[in-house]
Amino acid sequence: MSNIKPGITLFSLGTPYLKGELNLEGVIRTAAAMGAEGYEIVAAQMIPSYPYVSDEFLDFVKMCEDKYGIRPVSYGANMDRGMLKDRDLTEDEMVSRAITDIVSANRLGCTVMREQFLLSPSGLARIAPYAEAYNVRVGIEIHNPESPVTKSILDYVEVIEKTGSKYIGFVPDFGSFATAPNKPMWDKALAAGASQKQLEHCAALRYDDVPIDEAMKIMAKDLEACPALAPVLNGMYGFVQFKKSIQKELEGLRRIMPYCFEMHGKFHYVDENLHEPAIPYEEILPVIKDSDFEGYIVTEFENEADYDSVEQCTRHVAMLKKYITTV
Repeated sequence: MSNIKPGITLFSLGTPYLKGELNLEGVIRTAAAMGAEGYEIVAAQMIPSYPYVSDEFLDFVKMCEDKYGIRPVSYGANMDRGMLKDRDLTEDEMVSRAITDIVSANRLGCTVMREQFLLSPSGLARIAPYAEAYNVRVGIEIHNPESPVTKSILDYVEVIEKTGSKYIGFVPDFGSFATAPNKPMWDKALAAGASQKQLEHCAALRYDDVPIDEAMKIMAKDLEACPALAPVLNGMYGFVQFKKSIQKELEGLRRIMPYCFEMHGKFHYVDENLHEPAIPYEEILPVIKDSDFEGYIVTEFENEADYDSVEQCTRHVAMLKKYITTV
């Protein structure tokens, strides 16, 4: 039987943080006030001594926990394969960076670490002994356009099952289960002069699985007349793509649930009725609730239209709690 807790990745409050409206303590205080019960910290964004964790930062985290009753439960690692000017990092170098992140996660008391898919399946297998030694379960993020049934993710499944390690697995992102267009991108395109008819034509092409090259040719005149359509159409075939049916993806999620350590509750917009128009939480949550999953679904907000981040995340945490208790 599952035991799901609502959390938040502090990345969700990145807009007020980067604008200087909230410092890190303010971000943590705000996350607690929303009702999140734990937080994921994106290390490269918010740890001054990254990739290491200083004693001073540990003291700060403990101070915040004492004041606000919320602590880090997940460490968001950053696999910057392109950090060098002249070449990509080798697998050995990426494995070394991942091990450093595992040590840092352990220092923070995190037993889950989100790793990016730039670390190969073989690299993931290599860090399994270190993850076990430091009691940090490392999950590869499954992010749109990947899903639990795409080949690259199945390659990780094969390695996980071959090693038999309980310390390597996945952090699925709910954006992989989108069934409708991204509302912020749609609304921005409308504001920039695109018509509802043009956008609906783009969406129909995506729903019908028309290849991107062919879709671009079909929409060529509209794209020339309204350049604002281009990022929307490209997004529909990229990081915010969607499908008519996600039953295959949900079955894939059901298969990998024993290897899932955390969930990214991705959202782009939650309305006043606590509904996300593009991502069907009411279909995703039953799969998780019917499993033995014990962990956090962390609110993850992609603020593409400069909404009020605090309001949006507050709505999302409330939506999560509603679905956790009722779906």
